Amino acid sequence: MTNATEARQHWLGLMARAPDGRVAALLTDSGLAPTFDTLRAPEIGTVMVRGRMGATGGAFNLSEMTVTRASVSLACGTVGHGYVAGRSKPGAEAAALIDAILQTEKSGLARDAILVPLENEETARKAERAKKAAATKVDFFTMVRGESD
Repeated sequence: MTNATEARQHWLGLMARAPDGRVAALLTDSGLAPTFDTLRAPEIGTVMVRGRMGATGGAFNLSEMTVTRASVSLACGTVGHGYVAGRSKPGAEAAALIDAILQTEKSGLARDAILVPLENEETARKAERAKKAAATKVDFFTMVRGESD
């Protein structure tokens, strides 16, 4: 990553795309969970999902999606925010806590114990989806007819 903002966007996106319960399970298994204060208790809401026709078309409102968000503060004062798809209050709180940990000196441990497994799992899910799509691919080709004027 080129800077801290892009790195943070990457790990927040990775946690937001993780399957339900996976972020909280990895945090528990890592043993990295410090004490924290809740700044914003996990709350469930909706966000507007926007779509775009092709890569260049105008954006339009597609649908609404349920999300859960939370914010925490560590004893050192580091603040973390977490958003997850769906209605998982423990997941949002775990994502916020991991976000805060990744901004401290324990970031290397958290990357190895939490982010690397999430990245590997996401890569495997994408590869499986691509494999399924490739199995249904139809190659169309044009045959030149031998007729002439």
